[in-house]
Amino acid sequence: MQADTIITPSTLCVKDLPWQIAWDKDKCTLCGRCAAACPMLALELAVYRKRVIQPPMGLEKAPENNFESFYGVRQKTNPDNACVGCGMCNLVCPNDAIIPMHSDEADKLRFHNNKGGIPRRRGGRRNDPEGVLDRIKFTRISMLTDPALDAGRHDFQLSTLLGRVLPPEENLKLQREQGWIPPVREIYPLIIGGMSFGALSPTMWEGLQMGVTYLNEEVGMPVVISTGEGGCPPRLLRSRFLKYVILQIASGYFGWDEIIHALPEMKVDPCAVEIKYGQGAKPGDGGLLMWHKVNKLIAAIRGVPQGVSLPSPPTHQTKYSIEEAVAKMIQSMSMAWGFRVPVYPKISATSTSGAVLNNLARNSIAAGLAIDGEDGGTGAAYNVSMDHMGHPIASNIRDCYLNLVKIGKQNELPLFAGGGVGKRGNLAANAAALIMLGASGVQTGKYVMQAAAGCLGSETDRCNICNIGRCPKGITSQDPRLYRRLDPEQVAQRLVDMYLAFDTELKKIVAPLGRSTSLPIGMSDALGINDYNIAQRLSIDYVV
Repeated sequence: MQADTIITPSTLCVKDLPWQIAWDKDKCTLCGRCAAACPMLALELAVYRKRVIQPPMGLEKAPENNFESFYGVRQKTNPDNACVGCGMCNLVCPNDAIIPMHSDEADKLRFHNNKGGIPRRRGGRRNDPEGVLDRIKFTRISMLTDPALDAGRHDFQLSTLLGRVLPPEENLKLQREQGWIPPVREIYPLIIGGMSFGALSPTMWEGLQMGVTYLNEEVGMPVVISTGEGGCPPRLLRSRFLKYVILQIASGYFGWDEIIHALPEMKVDPCAVEIKYGQGAKPGDGGLLMWHKVNKLIAAIRGVPQGVSLPSPPTHQTKYSIEEAVAKMIQSMSMAWGFRVPVYPKISATSTSGAVLNNLARNSIAAGLAIDGEDGGTGAAYNVSMDHMGHPIASNIRDCYLNLVKIGKQNELPLFAGGGVGKRGNLAANAAALIMLGASGVQTGKYVMQAAAGCLGSETDRCNICNIGRCPKGITSQDPRLYRRLDPEQVAQRLVDMYLAFDTELKKIVAPLGRSTSLPIGMSDALGINDYNIAQRLSIDYVV
């Protein structure tokens, strides 16, 4: 932007807004693309009246005021239409005449946004500058001591198991007495975490499903995706692609009428059933899909009225203990599919995770445990929950794994970790660190949105309006004007590219460990960190 760039005027001073629109009058051709593309409707075409002081030629006359009028682009100052800095105006401008600029006083609208208890417009994750996972190094490198592998030439089997893996003698006993053994699925260790049909747009959901199918059927990579809380389209339930899907059931039971009705017509079983008790961004609280996104289709699938907010209870009603959850929910879901489908719970990372795990370990039906750390993302969460509640995932997954080691079930009950994995772009390194701390696999959501669909949200509070249905890229919107901007085939292609890149990086990490046929689950002697307290807490090497 040039020195004469105009910061558009306002009735309420525009400098009070976190994001301000800088517009260059000389470059602008008034095509109107910026105003049409803005998801917040923050721009409007307007008429400016500018005063120009004309100095006199001599000293005998006073300066004159000349006024000129011209057309231009003006920024609205209503907090409901406040610019979120997504940069769509700059992306569509053919002349580079407009760009959002962040204010030095970025928190001036904090109380406006929180007025009346309305959830913060933020797409998830607290603004934490760094995390433990990014500081962990892989220190055990095989050179002469062990046979090192070539990541580009060796064949690797990087799959993991989802389901209860009992010892052979216990499997034989169950088969003799009950005619049944626990179902187990071989999956890729990177799972697309729960983002519901409703939270995501139809085009985004279709693109992810297409990408997952291609990875399974063409690449041979057994990737699976969780539906999130909200059911899924009826045609998916009755298709052969359901085997690549983890059906999530949460405390709101949204969409489960459709799933139950489709049971007799299912051609294949789903990969697994995930019972969500908590999420990392707002531990102890239920999910929330705001009314902006509950259109006719979403309302029909979820069995609710159109245009109403859909909050979930903080817990599954009638189930208020670990024993009830295992005995009722897990067993009933297993019975619905004839005990052919793994069923496991998902909880928020908390100091009580060990108690949940110990109870699950005593029940042969439970297929594992998914834990969502404090940096888990969501479209609608309160600031107080995101910034002050939860437990870091690294120490929580480590404690749970060491508990399994104590009771000798570390190879029996898989753990899946999520919450801020790949937060700073280091997806493969973060995933490998969690696996070596004890996880059998990891879940990620926001990284997928950024890599596969070009999500514009950032940790510096840019965009992050997933919850109100105005996503500028159409990723989390139910507005056809917005989600038609997203090409599902491009989403699928980028998702495939993301997984291939992740696979290459993961091989680069495990190859020097001399591991090619199995994941280094719990291989903590390969990890080190330059913080003594963290090293002691995680039982890994302290290196400086």
